[in-house]
Amino acid sequence: MPLNNTALQYYDANVLRLPTDKRKEYHAQVDRLITELSRTVREKTAIKITKVVKAGSFAKFTILRKTSTDPVDVDVVFYISGRNIDHETLQGLNDTIYKLLIEIYPNKDVEDFEIQRKAATVSFVGTGLSVDIVPVIEDPARPGYGWQFDLQDGSKLETCAPCQIKFVRDRKNKDKDYRTLVRLTKKWRNHAELKALKSFVIELIVAYILDTEGNAGSIEERFRRILLYIAQTGLKEKIQFAENTAPFGTFTDPVVIIDPVYSLNNVASRITEAERISIVAAAQDSWEAAHFASAEDDNEVWKELFGPRFKIEEAA
Repeated sequence: MPLNNTALQYYDANVLRLPTDKRKEYHAQVDRLITELSRTVREKTAIKITKVVKAGSFAKFTILRKTSTDPVDVDVVFYISGRNIDHETLQGLNDTIYKLLIEIYPNKDVEDFEIQRKAATVSFVGTGLSVDIVPVIEDPARPGYGWQFDLQDGSKLETCAPCQIKFVRDRKNKDKDYRTLVRLTKKWRNHAELKALKSFVIELIVAYILDTEGNAGSIEERFRRILLYIAQTGLKEKIQFAENTAPFGTFTDPVVIIDPVYSLNNVASRITEAERISIVAAAQDSWEAAHFASAEDDNEVWKELFGPRFKIEEAA
């Protein structure tokens, strides 16, 4: 007997979804960081911050609550004006932000800070929250848009944090279970240890299936459909959206999922052929397990997909 919507909504609400009190706590912690960093940047540098946007899974409400296998992070995009869009500019911005963060938090160990590929990251040991500070050189001709850079290879791409948030909100308005399906897929990804399958990629795959196949069927049926899509297509089908506009990029990567806010960016470009094969194989095995669990009404098999914390009702 398949799981009904009530059962999976219980699992989502009580195990997967970030609780309201934790969301408020993280908001407050991030707001304090934004206030302090903005003040320090204003007082000690010539950097002009024009806008700050909380982005990523936290802003899209697709984030999972923190566990030992599910980290919690918030992307904070700092839009900066009057700067050249070159690699040296970004390196200088990240170095400056890194130094200011250490100054703002003098009692924290230096190990609490690290420079990642596109952001300076602050890790708060108390709450387990990680905050990525993402500097973006704003595009004055396009509100919300700006240039984001890769520290290692020097590449740049145009992005729009508010547009990405709107993209997810539009799918949620189209399908009330969209975010639940994203969280289910992310939990499956984490349990299967498919690190190459990034959260943004998952959001876009689920959105694409919604756009092309609609929202008919139960949550369980539709989750199995996500696994089946990955297994059957092998992730070799190019994915793009109605939001995409020309010019379009030409890609030869193993997996191609075009960024709905910038058609020259393949958000899946870092997935290697070996990683694609691993993701597809995991989806095939998980689809077979889910099909068996559904047919046999065996909740223990669902734990093979989601982990030991899977539950659909309160313990007796």
